[in-house]
Amino acid sequence: MNVAEITAASRRALEHLLESSPAPDGALLVLGGSTSAIRGLRIGKGGDLEVAFAVLEGLLPVAATRNLTLAVQGCEHVNRALAVPAAAATRFGLEEVSVVPVPGAGGALASAYYSLLDEPVMVADLGGQARLGLDIGGVLIGMHLRRVAVPVWFGELTIGAARLTGGYSRPPRVGGERAVYDRSRLEELLG
Repeated sequence: MNVAEITAASRRALEHLLESSPAPDGALLVLGGSTSAIRGLRIGKGGDLEVAFAVLEGLLPVAATRNLTLAVQGCEHVNRALAVPAAAATRFGLEEVSVVPVPGAGGALASAYYSLLDEPVMVADLGGQARLGLDIGGVLIGMHLRRVAVPVWFGELTIGAARLTGGYSRPPRVGGERAVYDRSRLEELLG
């Protein structure tokens, strides 16, 4: 798979996630991914910055259409800390940590994203505030999603050799058997 195909597949993946999600504009989107998996290798065995930049080239313009804030998860060597714009860390009240992601200790995707940001910071976690998530290659991003996470099925869509999982969050539903979750139902009752 060439970089143009990786960029196109990344764009399609995020478009699919957004079409499936009611997440509001301006939401926090967590991205976790393995460039090794994209290349058909075992996670952590073939990180590739060229692949990472190709993924970001596909995702960032789509995210911008909805004013989404991207947070890119690093690997376990940085305790899954995330690269975010400094302004987003302030806006969402995220705890900054002292580490710079590099390929081999942070992951190629986090390293590439960190390098693209004007004022990058790394944060410990997202405090359960991510409304959307995209996982490329099975790197486990669920800990960063807000509850209640709703999975999105990607079917046969892949990025390179990497399978995709993803989801969005919705508010928890409370109430018993008579609870209503659709606002239009109230309007019907009020006539």
